[in-house]
Amino acid sequence: MHDDNPRRALRAAVALLLGVLLIAPAGAASLDEIRQRGTVRVAVANEIPYGFLDFSGNAKGVGPEVAAAVLKRMGLERIDWIATGFSSLIPGLKADRFDLVAAEMAILPQRCREVDFSSPNSSYGEGLLVAAGNPKGIRGYADFAEREDLTVAIMAGADQLEMLQALGVPQQRMVMIDANADAIAAVSSGRADAYAATGLTVADLADKGRRVEAAPEFEDPVINGEPVRSWGAFAFNADADDFRAAFDAALAEFKQTDEWRVILERYGFSDADLEASFSRSTEELCAAD
Repeated sequence: MHDDNPRRALRAAVALLLGVLLIAPAGAASLDEIRQRGTVRVAVANEIPYGFLDFSGNAKGVGPEVAAAVLKRMGLERIDWIATGFSSLIPGLKADRFDLVAAEMAILPQRCREVDFSSPNSSYGEGLLVAAGNPKGIRGYADFAEREDLTVAIMAGADQLEMLQALGVPQQRMVMIDANADAIAAVSSGRADAYAATGLTVADLADKGRRVEAAPEFEDPVINGEPVRSWGAFAFNADADDFRAAFDAALAEFKQTDEWRVILERYGFSDADLEASFSRSTEELCAAD
């Protein structure tokens, strides 16, 4: 309907514009905007040894400590650390609730379609947390596809779900938990026969519970003929190109220092893990089948 009243038409246009602004998603902050703000918002998932906050609220782990060193090289030293669930990391980035994720999130093609990643910062393999003594003789992820009597716990949002699905593990043999901290109780109580996670996470959890252990003689999962290994990186909003590019350049320089090696070694990464972090590019990992 055409409105001949110019004031009414103007009010309607203004209201329409305000409505668009209110529902439009917030864009990612540019590097200049972050500098002007003076604080970088960095998210972690409270997952040892990748990224977590200690009891005093200090950020620890491979992701936060490398991120802090890289940001310092960029002249950004004030960091607002934000702890959230792993499954909330990508939605939080997309909603501009933080500028950067420092959780050593594995670079996967499906994630690359939602957010952008830095170059790999780390590389790590898989593991299984089982009951002490491993009474059911579990040795690898494939056991859950082959044996109907086994169930496996997985953290919501973690990439072990895709691995298990690729191996043919049915959904009814999977138990979802919210955080790594729930894994010990899930396994020791019998709610699940094992917990699938990275080898470093499993080793840390095994040290914390007398009723659980890392599966001995663990067999690396093989998918499409290749042993599974993950490459962890920092994640950014897909619109944060200038911030990501500047961070990536500083990260490349930092990875040539002894300080970088010391951080990763302190959290259990081996020489092989460190060398493997240089072996694949983000472009290759995003394009993988």
